[in-house]
Order: sequence, then C-alpha cells, then structure tokens
Amino acid sequence: MSFSIDEVNFLVYRYLQESGFHHSAYTFGIESHISQSNINGALVPPAALLNILQKGLQYTEAEITIGEDGTETRLTESLSLIDAVTPDIVAARQNAHNAQKQANKEPGSGGEQNGVDGTTCNAASTTGGAATPSAPENMDMDQSIEIPASKATVLRGHESEVFICAWNPSTDLLASGSGDSTARIWDMSDNPATTPNQLVLRHCIQKGGAEVPSNKDVTSLDWNCDGNLLATGSYDGYARIWTTDGTLASTLGQHKGPIFALKWNKRGNYILSAGVDKTTIIWDAASGQCTQQFSFHAAPALDVDWQTNNSFASCSTDQCIHVCKLHVDKPIKSFQGHTNEVNAIKWDPQGQLLASCSDDMTLKIWSMKQDTCVHDLKAHSKEIYTIKWSPTGPGTQNPNMNLILASASFDSTVRLWDVERGVCIHTLTKHTEPVYSVAFSPDGKFLASGSFDKCVHIWSTQTGGLVHSYKGTGGIFEVCWNSRGTKVGASASDGSVFVLDLRKL
Repeated sequence: MSFSIDEVNFLVYRYLQESGFHHSAYTFGIESHISQSNINGALVPPAALLNILQKGLQYTEAEITIGEDGTETRLTESLSLIDAVTPDIVAARQNAHNAQKQANKEPGSGGEQNGVDGTTCNAASTTGGAATPSAPENMDMDQSIEIPASKATVLRGHESEVFICAWNPSTDLLASGSGDSTARIWDMSDNPATTPNQLVLRHCIQKGGAEVPSNKDVTSLDWNCDGNLLATGSYDGYARIWTTDGTLASTLGQHKGPIFALKWNKRGNYILSAGVDKTTIIWDAASGQCTQQFSFHAAPALDVDWQTNNSFASCSTDQCIHVCKLHVDKPIKSFQGHTNEVNAIKWDPQGQLLASCSDDMTLKIWSMKQDTCVHDLKAHSKEIYTIKWSPTGPGTQNPNMNLILASASFDSTVRLWDVERGVCIHTLTKHTEPVYSVAFSPDGKFLASGSFDKCVHIWSTQTGGLVHSYKGTGGIFEVCWNSRGTKVGASASDGSVFVLDLRKL
C-alpha cells in the first residue's frame, strides 16, 4: 500500500476542514491544487487521516511486541504519535520488552505457568497443542443461503472502481459508473448463449481543440422514468444525457467543480444536480439548459431528492437541509439539527416525510409541518452513509405493508426502522465492514445490502433474517434491483460489476 502526494494532500485538506480550520483548508486547497486531483471526496470516510495515523501506531506497536521467534509480548502502554516517530524511543521500548521476555523465561519467574502478560492460559482454546484454525469466511452462514456461482454473472470491463450502478426501469439494462471516466450499459436480458453486450460511454472534455478523456470519476447516474435516457454526473463538473444506444444527447455545463448527486424528476422533464460548488441546479432535460441555480448552502452539496416534479430537498457538509421550489428565490423550508455532514436525504413515497442521515451518527425524520425533526433516531455507533425508504405503505403499490426506512452505516450494520413509531425493528449484523448501499426489492419484501467486506446480503424485511448471500471480489459500493425484482446488480472497488439472478433460488 502506498500514497500519492495528491492523496496525502487531500487527507490533510479534509482534516483541516473537519477540525474547523476553514481558512487554512481553503488556502491549503488552493496551493495544493485539490480541485485538480482525481480523488472522489465523497468516498473518503470522516477522520481518515487520524484513522490512518492510528493504524500506523498500532502497526508500530505490533513491530515492537513481535519478537524474532514470532512470539508476542504485550505492550504495557500505548505509543503516542511522538513516540512512534522517535527511533530512540522505539528502540528503548524494544530492548525493554526483550529484557522482560528473557526474565519471564528464567526459572521461578512465573512466566511458564501464566501468559507473559500475566493472564492465565485457557486450555479450551487449543486442540492437540495447535492453535484452533480460523473458521472459513462463509461458515457463519447457512450454506443453503449462499448464492451459487452459476447464478452470478460477473461483468468485466471497467478499469477502476465502480461507484454506482442502476437498472433501467423498463428493460434489463444495467448502467454503471466508474473512476475510469466511463459509464457502461450492460444488456442483461435473458440470453444465456451470449456474453452480455456492453456499451462504453466515454466522458470526454474539450482540450486544445480536441476531445480527450476527462480522467475524472463518474460519481452519479440515473435513468429517466421511461428508461430511454440515462443521465450521468462526473467529477469533471459536467452532467451528461445519453440514449440507450450509448449516444451522447446533451452536455450540461454550469457547475464549477465535481458533481456529487443527480436525479430525474418523475415526469422526466427536469434533472437535478448537486455539486462541490455549494449549488444545486435544475436542468431542462430537453434543451440541456440550466433552468435555475440555487446557492443557499455554505459548503459542498452532497445529495438531492425530488419531493414533487418541481420541488426538492438538498443537503450539505454545512449540516443544513434546504427544501427549494422551481421559480422561488429562497428555500421554502430549512431544517437544522445535525451536528456534522449530512450525507443523504430521501423523501418517503408520498413526499410527506424527509429522512436524513449524517456523520453525527443520527438519522432524522422531518416534516414540512414543523421546524424541528419528527424523530431523532440514535442507534448507530458510526457514521450513517445512506438511507432508503421501502416502496410500501399508503398510496403505493404495496399499501398493506408498513412503511420502513433502511439505514446503512460504517458500523457494519443495517437497521430497519418503523418510522411511524420511531423505533428500530431489525438490526442486520452479518456484515463485517462499512455498509455503503441498501436497496429494497420492488415489492418491499426484501432488502439488499452491500459492504466493503465484499458481500451482498439479501434480507427479509419482515423477519430481518438473512435469505441469500454472495461474496464478490471487491468492496461493494452500490446494490440495486431490477424492476421485476428478479435480479440484483452490484458494483465493486476492484472494477467488477455483477448480477445475481434470484429466480428459483
């Protein structure tokens, strides 16, 4: 593992921002050309620099405590950062531990009856003098739950991480967006005799009178309601509209910097985008022109979601949420209450309640009828990355099923919430790494989740039980269901995209 100068600069820049040193962060960002780096800031977890430093300390401690013979001597105290970068201190501690180990070996020292750290040995932890082998990674799940390889189609072609994927609402076309500055459309219609076709949508910019690859991440994509157009947002600052045959229909250029989120409205006449330039934009899909730009956030806008065909909510690293309406000059409602970045917002199927999740580890439910949140849900122990509403409840195709909200967190869990009562009804705990994505099946009976443990799990929303599971080859950024609820698509950090066929499982 190694760092580039751009990556180190970005970690320092993010640390300054998070610590409240906004002027210093701004100056450092300008001098280190942060805006020109090819780093998707939306994917860098909070406190990344501190976490890396802490892991470095732990590694240094491990170096000290592991002797040449492979045995371990436990540290009596943790290293400080200053200790770790001072060779004399490290050497002195190493010598002290070696001396202690030697003393433990001497007769009468008590080191042979007990462990070297003073704890008694546990005979039940070993078998026949050998350490108990680690259980295989999949042994903790019912073998019948595992999706066989024959039911998984792995799609190769992307040359970098695949951050997003989305099914066409009308046909089995799967779109994916990657750090290789391309989006791809994969034809997953049932034809087992052929390899799935892929269309490569290259994101290019004008440079020196010629079109060249932008070399920027494709950060977001969304199909329109008819499924005949795909919109993409990129770190190069442009949104683009494509046809299903891969033709570039329109380029939308108004943002000054990376686009983080992008959504069609239900009618399909407007596209909404959010950017690092602190603004949100409503675009006329037919003309490709900016209809209205909203500049109410004090920091990058991270997510947007339509409430109606002409009103929407936006959230930001400034901890604020604004509800805005086309042709209205100011927000029609603003919500404040989060104490850290607001990562995602979603309106319920009726457009009555707005859910938000944040790095402050809380999930909040808001109503246009009041200024304070309806529910302040505090159960996750780390940042909440994303949220999704079930397609159920009054006014939906599944009116007899209760409305549920799912939240995915860096604490490796997914939680299902009964929003009416404001209580967590299920905690899904099989993942072992941060969970980046959740998606409900069209009938609301199942939830797919994707984690950096490389696993996609399918859960019953009624019981909270694990129904199916599949382990890919990279950390999972996104999961999504096709319109019939028969296939789950997933995109991963190793450049792979895969499709799980859930029929007859």
